[in-house]
Amino acid sequence: MNIILLGPPGAGKGTQAQRLVEGHGMRQLSTGDMLRAAVKAGTPVGLQAKAVMERGELVSDGIVSALIGEELDAMGADTGAIFDGYPRTAAQAESLDAILAERGRKLEHVIELDVDEDALVERITGRFTCAGCGKGYHDKFEQPRLAGTCDKCGGTEFKRRPDDNEETVRTRLAEYRAKTAPILPIYEERGIVSRVNGMADIDDVTRAIERILRS
Repeated sequence: MNIILLGPPGAGKGTQAQRLVEGHGMRQLSTGDMLRAAVKAGTPVGLQAKAVMERGELVSDGIVSALIGEELDAMGADTGAIFDGYPRTAAQAESLDAILAERGRKLEHVIELDVDEDALVERITGRFTCAGCGKGYHDKFEQPRLAGTCDKCGGTEFKRRPDDNEETVRTRLAEYRAKTAPILPIYEERGIVSRVNGMADIDDVTRAIERILRS
């Protein structure tokens, strides 16, 4: 099975993708991760990409397509793929169709984790972690039982990600909308787009995705 999993930062897309990897033996194909790995490994496509990046240019759709083709060939025909961060344009969607068809594959589902943006901003901006053990907390939803002391390790130092602020989060949400807007109508015409409440409990989201995959 081959799916596109969509969702803005903080919607839980990474968690759900990992559950699909563990539960179904699928492979998460993140173009950014694949590009870095190919450059590091010095594959033919990686060398092309490295030369482009060293000139300060954007990696072309052709190089990204070749990279995805390489990964699919390495995976084997019986392993499902989760596409993450690709496609982002109508041209890339067309290219993905061709890549899959060449390998006897097709795209079965496009699943979007739907979010309430104001609630998501609250979820992200309230996050903080123990500096010692990394246990996560939240200003509103999960405070340490003893104020200022980590429940897990007893540490008293906490930290927040510098980009977990409202302005940055809203910018990322706007970027996500801009990138997904061109491709959703393409897949909606095919009747393969499903939406899941990304604000629900993590296990409920997983169960909703499982129901879609069985449909």
